[in-house]
Parts: sequence; C-alpha cells; structure tokens
Amino acid sequence: MTLVATVLVVEDEAKLRQLLRDMLEREGLAVVTTGSGAEAIDVASRIAPDLVVLDLGLPDIAGEDVAREIRRRTETPILMLTAKVAEEDRIRGLELGADDYMTKPFSPREFVLRVQAVLRRTRVQVSDDGPMSFGHHEVVIDEDRHEVRVRGETVELTPTEWGLLVALGTTPGRVYSRYELINRVRGYEFEGYERTIDSHVKNLRHKIEREPGDPVIVETVLGVGYRLGLARDA
Repeated sequence: MTLVATVLVVEDEAKLRQLLRDMLEREGLAVVTTGSGAEAIDVASRIAPDLVVLDLGLPDIAGEDVAREIRRRTETPILMLTAKVAEEDRIRGLELGADDYMTKPFSPREFVLRVQAVLRRTRVQVSDDGPMSFGHHEVVIDEDRHEVRVRGETVELTPTEWGLLVALGTTPGRVYSRYELINRVRGYEFEGYERTIDSHVKNLRHKIEREPGDPVIVETVLGVGYRLGLARDA
C-alpha cells in the first residue's frame, strides 16, 4: 500500500519552507505551502489537506490561533513545529489538538518519519497493485509505465497534463480547486498562477475527450475547480 496525501506546510521562513517541500515531495507526497497564517486557514478550508505542518511562529497570526481555527473547522491532523522547547509549550500545543509536535532544529529524517506516521494513522491509502482504470476501461492510468490509454489508445501527455490526470484520478468525483492542482502539478505557491491550470485542462481535454466542448472525463465544477467524471473500475 502507498500513502497518497496532500500536506499543507505553513512556515514563514522561505528556505525552511522549501526544504520541507522538497523532503516531502521526495517521499511522493503532494505539497501545498504558505508563509501566512491567514492564508493557511483559508487554504485548509478550501482543499481539505490530509495533514497540516504548522509553524507556530508566524508573522501575521499566532500559530496557536491558526491551529485553533483549523481544528474548529476540520479534523485535519496537525503536526506543529516550534522553537519553543519547554514541556508546557508542547503540552499546550497538544491540548490545542495537534497530533504531533516537533521542536526546531530537527532531523530531516525524523520529520519525514513523523509525517508518515501521522498519515498512516489517517489511513489515506490506495492500492498500487496495478494500473488505475476508470469508466469501464475508457481511461487507464499506468503509473509504473508512465502511460495513459484512452479507449484503448495510448495518449501522449505533457508532464503537466499527466500530473493533472493522476491527481484527479487519485479520488474520482472529488472536486480539486485550481490552487490545489497547480500546487500538486507545478509546485507554485499562490501568486495568481491558478488560472494557468485552465489552459492545461483545455489541452488535456483535446487529447482525451470525445467532445472537448462537452467533457465527461475532466469535468468543470463552476466556481470551484475540476473533477474526474468517471468512476474507478472495481
């Protein structure tokens, strides 16, 4: 079994934020990042990540308040990061609803293991026994071969188009926001890049839909984002 999860990393120090992203992406996890507590609350509500890695020393909103607000809205697991080493600080963080707590500086390997342990507890898993098939084999995604077959024919996709289709296929029917998709596929932080995903979706549809103007594979959910319209085959 392989963990399939999106991790929201909330860390105001840019170099550390990038380091955490790199470490998690090397483990095959999708990563969304921000240095703002206010944006973290908004993003956590919009994309429902599988885990929030939360630095408590944020510039705009205290990390404890961010954790409190996220916990009020959702049961998303939270791994807190802090420079505070006192036991009472750790206990206070756990009382706020954190699932784990790490003090800086920390071992990169330990960080990854802690993340994996929290995700295992949430049981966010899919089988990696073979290709993913959707709509009675209308679309087949073979990640081992990095190959997509549509109605029996192999389709050549760009890396971005491939990433989009794999992301949507992770949970058919689930609506993914543009913000989440651009972070999964390209790793951009939110700086106005969301709409670029529309162009990639348009190109993808021209390659895989019978009628690109009336799509049934990659569907638009107005005002929200996109979803895979085909059910996964048993």
